[in-house]
Parts: sequence; C-alpha cells; structure tokens
Amino acid sequence: MTRFILTRLVLLLVGLLAASALIFFTIRVLPGDVAQVIAGTDATPEAVAAIREQLGLGQPVLLQYLDWIGGLLRGDLGNSLITGTPVASELAQKAQVTVPLGIMALVIALAFSVPLGVLAAVRRTRATGVVISFASQGLAAVPVVWAGMMLVLLFAVVLGWLPAQGFPRAGWNDPLAAIRALLLPALTIGIVEGAVLLRFVRSAALDAIGQDYVRTAAAKGLTRSQALIRHGLPNVALSVVTVLGLQIAGLIVGSVIIEQLFTLPGIGRMLVADVGNRDLVKVQGELLVLTGVVLVIGAVVDVVHRLADPRLRERERTT
Repeated sequence: MTRFILTRLVLLLVGLLAASALIFFTIRVLPGDVAQVIAGTDATPEAVAAIREQLGLGQPVLLQYLDWIGGLLRGDLGNSLITGTPVASELAQKAQVTVPLGIMALVIALAFSVPLGVLAAVRRTRATGVVISFASQGLAAVPVVWAGMMLVLLFAVVLGWLPAQGFPRAGWNDPLAAIRALLLPALTIGIVEGAVLLRFVRSAALDAIGQDYVRTAAAKGLTRSQALIRHGLPNVALSVVTVLGLQIAGLIVGSVIIEQLFTLPGIGRMLVADVGNRDLVKVQGELLVLTGVVLVIGAVVDVVHRLADPRLRERERTT
C-alpha cells in the first residue's frame, strides 16, 4: 500500500509538471499583447516596448517558464500583470465563492442521485424505476446554461424565493444571504451533474443485485431492497467514489459557466475576465490551481478506492 501511495504521489507531481508546461506554453501562443493592453491604444511603440521589458516579456519563453516554476516551488504564483496584486491572494479571495459553490453542488447531486439511483435499480421493471431512468437521461443531456435560466425563471422570477444574480457585498459575514445567493447556482450544477451520477449509481446497484451474496441474503428471507441495502451498498459506494473523482472536472467547468450566468465573483468569472485582459500570469496561475485540484482529487480517490476495496490489495499481493 505504501508503494502504491508513493507511486501515485510521483505520478501526481509528474502530472502537475506536465500541466504547468502545457498551460504556460499554450497561453504564450494566444493572440494579443498584454503590454499593449496595459499601455493603452494611444501608446507609442517605445512605451509598449518599455512595459514589455519591465514585465520581463522580452526574455526567452523558456527562461520565463523556469522563473515561473521557481516561484511555484516557493509557493509564489506571481503578481498580476495588470494590477500588480499577488495571484495567490486573489485566488484565495475568489475561492470563498467557488469552493462553497462546488461543495453545495456536490451535496445536492449526492442527495438525490444516490437514493434515486438505488431505487431505480430495485424497481427497474416497475413504473417508478422506468420514470427515474428516463428522467435522469433527459436531465443529463440538458445544457447547464439552459438549466440555470429555467431555474431562475421559476425560483427568482415566478416564485421570487431566491435572488437571480450577484453575491452580497458583506460576503460570508452575512451567511444567510451568501447561502441564498449560491443556492440557485449550486442547484443548477447539482441537478445536471447529479443526473449523470444517478446513472452510474443505478448501474452499480444493478450489478450488486446480481451478485451471489445479495441473492443469498434474499434467499434467507430478506427482500431484494433489504439485501441490497445491507450487503450491496459498500460496492455501490465504491463506484460512487470512483465516479465522483471524474465528476469534479464537470463541477469545475460548470462553475466557470455558472459564475458568468449568475455574476458570482468566483475563480471562474475571474478567469474569463483575465483571459480577455491578457493577464498571462493570473491566467496560468488560475488554470494550474484548477488542474491541480482535479489531479489531487483523482489521486485521493485512487488511494481511497484501494484502501476500501480488499480485492485490489489481494490482486497486488498475487502479482
């Protein structure tokens, strides 16, 4: 197990290094000149060249990359080329919106996908299971933007229960207002991602129902539902944990779109604005952090799966 964890750690570091190189050099080929953006449209070529030299943009690209990696090793993501503020501090501030949004969306997705997925498997031949299955397929195909607009129309415009856009100026100093501001965006992401997760839960539950130990429990007097809940849910939980690692990427992409739709001051909205402003240092820092979150969660899911599933450990001993 120790060897597996060390191997995953090495793979994580290699993945982060590869991601940093891909992000850095890809950003450098985007059109536009950040020095021209800072100087303004009326600036002389000499003024633009002076700003480019001041920002270090005239150095060879490889040297710029090595300087950036050196800063990352010291925990420094650099400073914004536009405002001069540290990228890490801005990310920490915006994360106060994005992280709670992602957590709320994940809780909402799990809250309905797991019980409904198990129910759809247990009653797969009845009307309840068929309706849940078809509904999940439909919701999984819904674009997140369209789902957000429909929820705004229902809960904000028609019912007037929740705000349609924005985040309170007081932030989390007014927790009730902050939660109300994030509820519709989280519901939008949670419903779409939860519909996808429901399909996996249903499939895992169906597989568990067909296992010998569940059949044996049912033969001893338990109903199919009781046998699945008592003996099959651990296997279902393992499948859910594995899929959740994949769902994190969907949550991040969804948060970028949803923050724009609901005008939330999070990392996703900041990323879109920084791409438009050609703030290269901020964009590459934001992308690296988001990529790192996905890679770290994937590694954690692998380790948890290995710890929770004795079959994988037994297979490793025999090989």
